[in-house]
Amino acid sequence: MPPSIVVGIGNVDRKRDFTYPSHSALDQKEFPTSGGSKDFIAFLQHEVHPLFDSTFRTSAVKTIIGQSLGGLLAAEILHEKPWLFDNYIIVSPSLWWDGEALLEATPMEYNSNKSIYIAVGKEGEVMERTAKELYEKLKARQGPNTRLFYEYLEGMTHGDALHIAVYNAFGAIFESAEH
Repeated sequence: MPPSIVVGIGNVDRKRDFTYPSHSALDQKEFPTSGGSKDFIAFLQHEVHPLFDSTFRTSAVKTIIGQSLGGLLAAEILHEKPWLFDNYIIVSPSLWWDGEALLEATPMEYNSNKSIYIAVGKEGEVMERTAKELYEKLKARQGPNTRLFYEYLEGMTHGDALHIAVYNAFGAIFESAEH
C-alpha cells in the first residue's frame, strides 16, 4: 500500500449526513433528521479535499471507506459524483434506504480509473442481496478503467465485517494496481 493520510471525520448525526432524502414514510419516521447527504458531500468536496490538498503533500489518488450508512453514502457519491474518489470501499451498505431506490438509479458516467470493492457479511437477506445487486449493477456497466471486487464475508456480521473487509480491499486494490 502506498504511503497514505487517513482522514476521519467526527460526526454528530450520521443519519442526517449519510442519507439522501427518503420517500419512505417509515424511514422518515425512524430517522427524522435524515436527508442531508448533499450538504455532507459538498463539505467533502469543497472543504475537506481542498484543506488536505493545500496542507499536505497529497497525491491525486483519494479513497473513501464507508460502512453501513457510510456505505450508502459512498455508493451515493459513486453514483452522483464519481470523480470525488478513485477508490471506493463499500462495506455492508444500507441500500435498503428509501425502498432500495439507489439500486434503481443510473450512475453517472466516468472515464477516470476506479477501483470499487464491495463487501458484506452474513447480515440477513436484505443486506446481502442489495450489496450483491450493487456489485452486479456496476459489473454490467463496468468499463475498461474500472476494477471491481466483491466479497461475501460469511463468518462476519454487520458489526465486525468492516475491519477484515478494509484489509482485504487494500490488498485487492493496491496489489492489483501494481501488476
